[in-house]
Amino acid sequence: MVDDDDSMRKLVRIRLADTYEVVDTGDPAQALALALEHHPDAILLDVMMPRLSGFELCQSFQSLSYTSDIPIFVVSGGGEARAKYEEHCQRLGAKAYIDKPIDFAQLKSKLAAELQKDRPERRNEVRIRMRLGLRLKGKNDDGTILEQLATTEDVSAQGFLASCERNLIKGTEFQVYLLRDTARYAGRARVVRKESGSAPWQRYGFQFEETTAEWVMQQNRC
Repeated sequence: MVDDDDSMRKLVRIRLADTYEVVDTGDPAQALALALEHHPDAILLDVMMPRLSGFELCQSFQSLSYTSDIPIFVVSGGGEARAKYEEHCQRLGAKAYIDKPIDFAQLKSKLAAELQKDRPERRNEVRIRMRLGLRLKGKNDDGTILEQLATTEDVSAQGFLASCERNLIKGTEFQVYLLRDTARYAGRARVVRKESGSAPWQRYGFQFEETTAEWVMQQNRC
């Protein structure tokens, strides 16, 4: 629950305690960190808050692969506020708009219906939208060297999603170089999926076999 109204957060905790564990904050700037830490089943979000609006938060949640699958329920003013903001919230990815004062029977019904839906398995890794220039170096089936420039769309410690012009074959392994001031070797990655059809630039998912300290995200090690 993200709402700068302390009494509202307390009420939500009390009324949902019989069904859900509620993690809440009155600081919208803290909300993203809490979502990354707890990866909740749903997010209840007020629209009008100081420093960072619910609209901006909704966009942030949708932009990260690790939080983009979490259903967002906007809980905000009814009447004119609803007429003004509901459509915009839906365009940003919100599943429902709940008026204040909250009808908790309605809220529980909408939460239950949404959480019962079949959704793709959540990633167990943090992915961040980031554009990086890469040079991929591998071998064709006949042993000839294959070099390809690519641009990432999102990255994680375990892999990345990238676009390139050439048709790549699933399972092909590449040496990955980051293109910054110089080409820096970042590790070896394998093509694990293709994510687009006949577009000029194809999108591929890569999974690392190994990484170096040059890669932008590192795995936590015990």
